[in-house]
Amino acid sequence: MNDKMKLLDELQALRLQLLAAAEARGSLTDPEVLAISEAADQLIVTLQHLQKNELNR
Repeated sequence: MNDKMKLLDELQALRLQLLAAAEARGSLTDPEVLAISEAADQLIVTLQHLQKNELNR
């Protein structure tokens, strides 16, 4: 499995964690929910950079 696929799998896992945490905490501003969201954001940026690099080759 390549790096991009690993990152997409990680992003999917974080998305599921985010949904579960938001539902359990009842708040999108709960620190745990925000931490998961920030981790997902970082993965999205990394994936965008990979995509940009692939297009520039």
